[in-house]
Amino acid sequence: DSVWFWSNNGAVPGEQVKKDENSRRGNWGNQIEFVLTSVGYAVGLGNVWRFPYLCYRNGGGAFMFPYFIMLVFCGIPLFFLELSFGQFTSLGCLGVWKVSPMFKGVGYGMMVVSTYIGIYYNVVICIAIYYFFMSMTNLLPWTYCNNPWNTPDCSGVVGTAHTNATLANVSAALSAVTNMANRTKRTSPSEEYWRNYVLNVSDGIGNFGEVRLPILGCLAISWVVVFLCLIRGVKSSGKVVYFTATFPYVVLTILFVRGITLEGAISGIKYYLTPQWQKILDAKVWGDAASQIFYSLGCAWGGLITMASYNKFHNNCFRDSIIISVTNCATSVYAGFVIFSILGFMAHHLGVDVSQVADHGPGLAFVAYPEALTLLPISPLWSLLFFFMLILLGLGTQFCLLETLVTAIVDEIGTDWIIRRKTFITLGVAIVGFLLGVPLTTRAGIYWLLLMDNYAASFSLVIISCIMCICIMYVYGHRNYFKDVEMMLGFPPPAFFRICWRFISPLIISFILIFTVIQYKPITYNDYVFPDWSLVIGFCMALSSVVCIPIYSIFKILTSKGSTFSERLKNALRPDPDWGPALPEHRLGRYASPGPEGMDMRPTTGELEEGREAEKEHKDEMGSNGSTLKPTPTA
Repeated sequence: DSVWFWSNNGAVPGEQVKKDENSRRGNWGNQIEFVLTSVGYAVGLGNVWRFPYLCYRNGGGAFMFPYFIMLVFCGIPLFFLELSFGQFTSLGCLGVWKVSPMFKGVGYGMMVVSTYIGIYYNVVICIAIYYFFMSMTNLLPWTYCNNPWNTPDCSGVVGTAHTNATLANVSAALSAVTNMANRTKRTSPSEEYWRNYVLNVSDGIGNFGEVRLPILGCLAISWVVVFLCLIRGVKSSGKVVYFTATFPYVVLTILFVRGITLEGAISGIKYYLTPQWQKILDAKVWGDAASQIFYSLGCAWGGLITMASYNKFHNNCFRDSIIISVTNCATSVYAGFVIFSILGFMAHHLGVDVSQVADHGPGLAFVAYPEALTLLPISPLWSLLFFFMLILLGLGTQFCLLETLVTAIVDEIGTDWIIRRKTFITLGVAIVGFLLGVPLTTRAGIYWLLLMDNYAASFSLVIISCIMCICIMYVYGHRNYFKDVEMMLGFPPPAFFRICWRFISPLIISFILIFTVIQYKPITYNDYVFPDWSLVIGFCMALSSVVCIPIYSIFKILTSKGSTFSERLKNALRPDPDWGPALPEHRLGRYASPGPEGMDMRPTTGELEEGREAEKEHKDEMGSNGSTLKPTPTA
C-alpha cells in the first residue's frame, strides 16, 4: 500500500528498511527525506521574490498558461532526466560522466556554478538572519524616518514616532501621502534602513569600504548552521528537512490568512491574477516563463543528480520528479497570493496603484514587504515570521549546494579513507565558502552579489543543460538510456518524456539561451550603472563554468588510447567500463560482466535479448510480493 511504498523508499520487498542498500556510500533514511530535501532545494527565495513579480509584469493570470506549458514540456522532463541520471549510477555530478568521459567537464561546470551560487546565496540568508534578529523588538527599526541614517527625502507610511492618537496617525499618514505626491524622489524608511544602515552601500562596486561586522557575524552563523545540518551528510540533513521544508508552508499560510483579511488585499490579488491575454503573443512572456521554470527547479546545478544518487536503485524517481516539480510551481503561485495581498493593502493605504509598491528580488524581500508589515498591528511578529520563512527557504537550497560539492569531491577521490572523513571535507568546503563570502559583507557587497546573481548562474546553466541532453540522448544513445531507466524503474520512460528528452526540451533550452542573449541588458542597481570592467568580470564568471567543458574534452582526447585522432575521440566518447549501477546485484543484462577496457558498451541485439530475459527473471523473483517494479508508472 502507499504507506509501505513511501517508507520503503521504493525498495525491493524483503529488504531491511533501516539498512542502507549502498552501505559504503549511504542512502536516504526513507523516501520522504529525499522528496522533502528536493522540495527544499527547488523551492527557494526566487519562488517568493521573483515569480509573483514576473506574473504581474507578464499579464497576470495569462502568464500561468505559458508557465505551465513550459513546466510540462521542459521542467518536469529535465527534472526526471537528472534524477534518473544520478539514481542509476549512485554517483554525484562528476562521477555520472562515466557515461561518456569526454563530457566530464560538464560536471566540473556544475561544481563551479554551485560554488558561485553557494557563496552569494548564503550572504542573502545571512541578511535575512540579521533582519530576523532586528525584528525582536517592540518597534521595527524601519518604521519611522527619525533615525540617524534617514535623509530628508524619507517619507514613512505610518507617520512619526510621536503620533500616538488614532486621529494623529491618520493625519500623519495622509500627510505622508501628500508629501510623497509632491516629492520628485520619495524614499521609504525601509529602503533607507536597507541601504544606509544594514548595507551602508558605498558609491561603487570598486569601493569596498569596511566589512559590515553584524552581517559578517550573521554569515558565520549561517555557515555554521549549514555545516551542522550536513555534519553526517544526507543522514543528518534528511532529518532537518522535516522542519526546514515544511515550516515555510505554515508561515506562508499564516501570512496568507492575515493578508486576505486586510483592506485592499483583494485589489492586490486582482492585480496579480487578472489576465491580459494579449500578452500571450509576446515572445518575452514565453521567454520569462521558460527561464523561470528552468532556473527555479535548479536544473544543471548538479544538486538534483547529487540528491538522487543517495536513492535506492529501484526508487520510483519518475513519480518523485512530478511531485517535486508541481509542488515547486504551486508554491510559486501560492506565494504570489501572500505577497500581493499585503502589497495591495499597502497600495490601498497609500492611495496609489499596486504597480508603484510592487518590486522583486532583494527589493521585495528587504524593502517593500517589510515596509508593508509596519502597517500591521503587532508588526514585529509578522516580520519575525516572514524572515524566518526566508531563512528556511534559503537553507533548503544551501544544504543541497554544499552537499553537491562535497559529494563530488568524495566520489572523485573515492577511497575508504576519504569516505570516512567526509565530515572534514564538509567543514573545509564550508570554511572556504565563508571566506569567499566575506567580500560580499563589505559596503560594496550588494554590487558583487547582484553581479554574481546576474552572470555567474545565468546563460551558463542553459549551455550546461543543453550539452547534458545532447550527451545522454545522442552520444550515449537514447535507446541505451531508455533501457537503463527501464532496468531501474521496471518500466520504460513514457513516450511523452522520450520525445521531450530527444527533441522538445533541447529546443526549449536553446530558445531560453537565444532569448537570454537577445534580451541582455547591462546590469544596474537603482540609478547606479555598473562599470565596464565589472561586467567583464561578470562574463568571466559566467564563462568559467562553461569553459570547463572544452578544456576537459581536449584533455580527455589527448590522454585517451589510440594512435589517431579519430581513435582517441572514439575512446573518449565511449562509456567507461565502470559505467552503470553501483552495486553488483543491480548490474544485470549487459552490465552483468564488465568487458575489457575499450570495449563498446552499446549492446548488440543478442545482448539486449539476454538483458530482457535477466530482467524478466529478476521481476518474477520479486513480483509475488507486490514489488514496486510494475510495468506501469504510479505517478
